[in-house]
Amino acid sequence: QIITFFRKSSRGDFVFSADRLIRLVVEEGLNQLPYTECTVTTPTGHKYEGVRFEKGNCGVSIMRSGEAMEQGLRDCCRSIRIGKILIQSDEETQRAKVYYAKFPPDIYRRKVLLMYPILSTGNTVIEAVKVLVEHGVQPSVIILLSLFSTPHGAKSIIQEFPEITILTTEVHPVAPTHFGQKYFGTD
Repeated sequence: QIITFFRKSSRGDFVFSADRLIRLVVEEGLNQLPYTECTVTTPTGHKYEGVRFEKGNCGVSIMRSGEAMEQGLRDCCRSIRIGKILIQSDEETQRAKVYYAKFPPDIYRRKVLLMYPILSTGNTVIEAVKVLVEHGVQPSVIILLSLFSTPHGAKSIIQEFPEITILTTEVHPVAPTHFGQKYFGTD
C-alpha cells in the first residue's frame, strides 16, 4: 500500500515516489484543460496535426505542502503562472484560516489547477476555493490535484462545491500525515 510505503521509506525514496505521483496527477490535470487543434511543422519540414492548450490556465499551490507540486507542473508547462495561498488550521477547532493569497491579477478568467497533496478533512481546500471564488473564479473551472484523499475530505468538498473536479491517486480512509515535513526534510 502506498501510504505504508510513504510512512516507512527514506526521505530520498519518499521524494522520488512523491514526485512521480505528482507528475502523473499534474499530467492528468492538464489533460482536463481545454485545447485547440493546430498544425505543427517539424524540424524536418513535415506537417503534424496536434493540439495546443488554450490560453488562460494557471496553478495555485496551497502552501506549504502544495508547493511540492509546483515543479511537476512547471516540468510540463514551463511558463504557466502559479499563485499561492497560505491556510492554516487551528489545532483545537480544526477551523482553517487564510493568512496569505497571491494570484495572477486576471485569475477570474483562468482555469485553475489547485495543488494540495494530502486531502484529509477537506477544510483547507474548501477555504482555498472560497478565496478563489472571492477573486471571481468559478468552481467549475477549478481542478484539485491531490495525491491522497480520504472519502470524507472529497465528500466535504463536493458537498460545498459540486462543480469542482478532484483528481487524486488514492482514496483511503487514512491519509498520510506530515507530507510537507517529510518532502522538504523538516520532520
